[in-house]
Amino acid sequence: MSQKLTNFDMVIFGATGDLAMRKLLPCLYQAHAAGLLNAEGRILGVSRSNLDTEGFLKKVESDSKIHVKQNFSEALWDSFVKRIQYLKVDVTDKSDFDRLAERVKARQNTENVIIYLSTAPTFFAQACENLADVGLNGDNVRIVLEKPLGTDLKSSQEINTDVAQYFKESQVYRIDHYLGKESLQNLIPLRFGNVFFEPVWNKQFVKSVQITIAEQLGVEERGEFYDATGALRDMVQNHIIQMLCFTAMERPQSLAGDDVRDEKMKVLKALKPLTSADVDANVIRAQYTASDSQAGYLQEHNVPADSRTETYVAIKAEIDNERWAGVPFYLRTGKRMAGKTAEIVLNFRENPQGLFPNTPNRLVISLQPNETVSARVFMKEPGNGMNVVATEMSIDLAKAIEGRRAEAYELLLREVIDGRVNLFNRRDELEAAWEWVMPIMENWAQSSTPPHGYAASSWGPEAARELLAKDGNAWLEDQQ
Repeated sequence: MSQKLTNFDMVIFGATGDLAMRKLLPCLYQAHAAGLLNAEGRILGVSRSNLDTEGFLKKVESDSKIHVKQNFSEALWDSFVKRIQYLKVDVTDKSDFDRLAERVKARQNTENVIIYLSTAPTFFAQACENLADVGLNGDNVRIVLEKPLGTDLKSSQEINTDVAQYFKESQVYRIDHYLGKESLQNLIPLRFGNVFFEPVWNKQFVKSVQITIAEQLGVEERGEFYDATGALRDMVQNHIIQMLCFTAMERPQSLAGDDVRDEKMKVLKALKPLTSADVDANVIRAQYTASDSQAGYLQEHNVPADSRTETYVAIKAEIDNERWAGVPFYLRTGKRMAGKTAEIVLNFRENPQGLFPNTPNRLVISLQPNETVSARVFMKEPGNGMNVVATEMSIDLAKAIEGRRAEAYELLLREVIDGRVNLFNRRDELEAAWEWVMPIMENWAQSSTPPHGYAASSWGPEAARELLAKDGNAWLEDQQ
């Protein structure tokens, strides 16, 4: 029996911008091509650009079509763009919102209206106020907020408070595209659907946990943006903390409603707060330096010569609850690293009563570049005696499970259309994450100590290795 597809209007603010052209429209095309959008569902692009629908579609043809890398056909593309209309809307002009409301309300059979604010957060408050003034905040309206949602706890709270004046929390969908990754979501069935994983997913068996997002690229032409942001804001406060929550949370009561988000929130509450002394001892910030033909961060375009903005951060975190107390969680991210990867590593304790010493198992869940689950196990080496060697048992999720694998943004857009909230940040989650990283930001703001250096295309500074070595641990690439 086929699933009923929700009839929707999706209003994309900032529709002429990079995100809409590079991600949102191509991902909506993929859902259309797969037959996963209601045939009458409409996409309404809005921006300040003085265009009509014909002019906007010409821009879509030149700027968005090139980003459709799979499942492309001219016939499907032609049928997809028939969904698209355009309306000039200036966020600061209330009369433009009257025309927007008239256009949206003219369709009588729309089940859900999605307002996607792909704009700078400084425009969120005024956009929400103007939407509410014309009645576009009713129960069938959902508003999607693109990150960054603030630059610190205070600014994040201000944005959320502004939005909350006009939209209920149940209507707000805060995007973090890492939550749309199949391999991250797969942690829930991996842990709670397999009887042999969950019993060892705790401090009794796990010695340490590593969570890494490494990028090979530097800041490229984004120096001005990146220097005002840094790795802590750009990656740790959102993506890495979400990976941490999925790894550490308890079994949710169900997969519906807020149950998953409730368990993630418990992890955030259990994260041991960092004092300034903790930051000095357990947080490493660094910048990549020139190596071979690659420029260092301070030589990148639009980066001040005296910048202390971090391109790398490593943190030793602790979760103070019954399951994880005493287990270090090592979090790291960096640009211009030796490889591109996003992964979660569980390093298991050795069995002190075992027949085979020095045989610690580990489990590696890779989100990118490949979606795999690999277990390090020990097997007998061929020949006389009982020598054992480490081997890898690996599951390639893309090959093991048939079916089209949607990009993160496509999956999340479909979740919004259907009104499922689990893969979006709740306000208390977001603010708890900001609260936890604030001592790091405050310590760095007051510190006169410059960042460590690490050679471009390396795995980071020596100080990050020492952070683990003092506990008798090592990053995955340094393990035997």
